[in-house]
Amino acid sequence: MQISVAGVSKSYDGTQVLKDIDLEIDDAHAITIVGPSGGGKTTLLRIIAGLETPDAGRVVVNGREIVYREESLRDYRKNVGMVFQFYNLFPHLTALQNITLPLQKVHGLSASDATERALQLLRRFKLEEHGHKRPGQLSGGQKQRIALSRAMAISPEFLLLDEPTSALDPEFTGDVLDMIRELRREDTHLILVTHHMGFARSVSDYIVFVADGRVAEQGPPAEVFDAPKSELVQRFLDRVLKY
Repeated sequence: MQISVAGVSKSYDGTQVLKDIDLEIDDAHAITIVGPSGGGKTTLLRIIAGLETPDAGRVVVNGREIVYREESLRDYRKNVGMVFQFYNLFPHLTALQNITLPLQKVHGLSASDATERALQLLRRFKLEEHGHKRPGQLSGGQKQRIALSRAMAISPEFLLLDEPTSALDPEFTGDVLDMIRELRREDTHLILVTHHMGFARSVSDYIVFVADGRVAEQGPPAEVFDAPKSELVQRFLDRVLKY
């Protein structure tokens, strides 16, 4: 996976969230964006996802520049799997229907083909017995695993995950992290925002540390975690890894 971010800035209501971000990442399978809360991690991820439009700058993913116009963005997002903090499942649909609906409406699969693909994923991730349930009948971990299954159903070019365990109780966090780790072992390309530093280190081959709207550090996990060049990054890691 190749990502080029050049001069990307973004403001909300007069507050600058991203400040002239530059990134050049070549041939990475799993990229993790880490850093303090409110530093701009999620905004950067959403711009790469085509869900937010930058005020300035350009983003190129796998040689394709993202054109921030609605028709182009709809086409781009068809090939990107997305998983959010709070699941974004349709509450009135069953787990199975939450997976099949985008396959039919966005990707043009027949009802039978969409159902077969969804059932394969539910079986694979040991969720088949929950396919008939609506989100309100599922645990947080089950809902997030359904959301991951829905994202994988489209056979995405890469998968974007925004703090996928932040809304989960600790007992369910491990199931979701294990599912992501399994996808990583299968060479699914990932861009992940997480506050789990140990998981970020183990699953990633490239780390981007974002703080105060800027990239404070980037590189392989061993470099960023073991020998950070930035005093800001060192202080952050000292705090979060202390216990």
